[in-house]
Amino acid sequence: MPSKLSVWIDICITLIASLILLVVLFQYDLYIFGGGVILWICLFFYLKERSLERRRALKDYYANVIKNVNELSNFALEKLPQVIMVINKENRLEWYNHELNRWLNEVPELGSFINDMWPNLPIESIWGRDGRCIFSQDNKFYMVTYRPISTDKENIDLMALYIYDISEYERFKLDVSMRTLVFGYIQIDNYDDVMQGLSEAQRTSILFEVNNLLDKWAHSLGGFLRRISDDMYIIMLERHALDLAISEKFDILDKVRNLHGDNKYPVTLSIGLIQSRPKTSMEELGTLAQSHLDLVLGRGGDQVAVDLDGKIQFFGGKAKAVEKHTRVKARVVAHAVYERMENADIVFVMGHHNEDYDSLGSAIGVACMARQMGKPVYIILSDMNEGVDKLISLFKTDKDFENLFISAKEAMAMVANNPVLFVVDTHIPHLVAGTELLNSINDVIVIDHHRRSENVIKCALLIYIEPYSSSTSELVTELLMYFNDNIKISRLEATALYSGIVVDTKNFRINTGVRTFDAVSYLRRCSADPEVVHYLFRTDYETNLAEGTAIANSRFFPEGLLVAICPDKTPNIQAVSGKIADDLLRIENVRVSIVLFKLKDNIIGVSARSTGEVNVQVIMEKFGGGGHQNVAGSQIKNRPIGDLENDLIKTTLAYMKEVDHNESNIVARS
Repeated sequence: MPSKLSVWIDICITLIASLILLVVLFQYDLYIFGGGVILWICLFFYLKERSLERRRALKDYYANVIKNVNELSNFALEKLPQVIMVINKENRLEWYNHELNRWLNEVPELGSFINDMWPNLPIESIWGRDGRCIFSQDNKFYMVTYRPISTDKENIDLMALYIYDISEYERFKLDVSMRTLVFGYIQIDNYDDVMQGLSEAQRTSILFEVNNLLDKWAHSLGGFLRRISDDMYIIMLERHALDLAISEKFDILDKVRNLHGDNKYPVTLSIGLIQSRPKTSMEELGTLAQSHLDLVLGRGGDQVAVDLDGKIQFFGGKAKAVEKHTRVKARVVAHAVYERMENADIVFVMGHHNEDYDSLGSAIGVACMARQMGKPVYIILSDMNEGVDKLISLFKTDKDFENLFISAKEAMAMVANNPVLFVVDTHIPHLVAGTELLNSINDVIVIDHHRRSENVIKCALLIYIEPYSSSTSELVTELLMYFNDNIKISRLEATALYSGIVVDTKNFRINTGVRTFDAVSYLRRCSADPEVVHYLFRTDYETNLAEGTAIANSRFFPEGLLVAICPDKTPNIQAVSGKIADDLLRIENVRVSIVLFKLKDNIIGVSARSTGEVNVQVIMEKFGGGGHQNVAGSQIKNRPIGDLENDLIKTTLAYMKEVDHNESNIVARS
């Protein structure tokens, strides 16, 4: 490039051109030529010396520039507003700039451990990689850009770390997130029951107290609250206020629950809250908040559902689901079921995997409806139904019920233009007896009495979930009452439904109400046989021995928790474990009983029972299960039974202490 040519080369070209001109002059005049040669020689030496002098000056200039650049780069490196350090494999400091001195207010020694300065810096996870991460330390936030210093990727001895203090930015981002809008609905979920039988003055007094408590609660959170109907409110909060409410476990539920009129019905609230999301309109936000409120109502009310970034958390749920006094909803659902069955060319019914008497009994009740309409109907059984094998055998020996029970594979092989599938005693997709069949049929009707879970069967034609009911068999019995005036229920069908109610009420000891006994009375009028039910529930010697062994080896905790493990290879181990949990609850001072059992090599089942003081459904939901306040369960995969037992004990005791603490606060306030 021209910029790189030497000045001496340019001079030489000029001298050569001059020499050529002297040669031309030699042809005309020797004297002029001689003078020109002398002048050319003098000029040659002069220009050469000047060229050397310029080279020396240029060299000195370059040296000075390089020196200044080094000094400036070193100065800039030392004065950068970020820490630069080099560490070795042992996490020891090899080199650093002086900014580290200012950050630490001391001079760290070379060779000191980097973890002593920043314990939260994740060295192990970033070693040998190229990237960046953020960590916090002592109420400050730092961003680290890390790069390996090596050409050999398999043998990296040093890492360069460039650390920025981004505390101000992170605090701003946190402040913005804490001011994110939270929208929700609040409903007095038992409004009709609370107001029943009260005078106008008493109703006004109750509503005034509820409004006053809610207004004070919203004001303490800095929120906006407005009543939009007698039993419905909307509320808007900021995220930091929601965090405060969560830390207080939504104690507004407890305060409102202490209110009641002369009819002694406590007032309970259901709340659905959702944090605003990017690209979500206010209309969509309102729809989601309403769906979360519906979810809480489906779980029995007296709860809060909080949606944070798509994950729903539940709080409360201490009050029992209150039995409804009217059967209007049962009558409406029965009419809807009748219309759908009338249009179907085949009816399938299935319960949950590993059926119990409530699951099978309610399925038989739905099949009774279809049989009365002359529709082909089949009950799908799972591959694990040992607990109800006696009842299945009774039906298979009756000619009227031939081919009633089939497997999921047989159902999938059947061809129908307009099939309908009834799912009973569960609403969770992965718990049904045949998941493939569930996914292949468009029209699905769900009938269940368990508190509604977040994971519910999607796009169902009808979902009838009533957590106040003692059992799904009770719900189906009520549907039978209003299904058809001329319906006839056989002795065996009535007995199956009766057995389902007996099992879930523990011989009418828990979850029983007026409507439960009305259903039982109806079944007895249909010739339900208690002697047959007694035969179904009889157990053999090995089962009783397993129950005795589990109870003898159980562990008792002073808080009122009793935990046992059902012996392996016990016949019908799931049903037996549930019975053991029921028996443990009869022991004095026991409030919660938990029984663990092995379903398969990699699956551990859990049966939990409560006297009602502690909501075992909330505990089981933390382990992927669910159920009722008094009866719940779960199935956990790939965990040692010993570790799971310890985890269950720790979680349950912590929840029991929290419940006791909240109850003591309520008593103190009252």
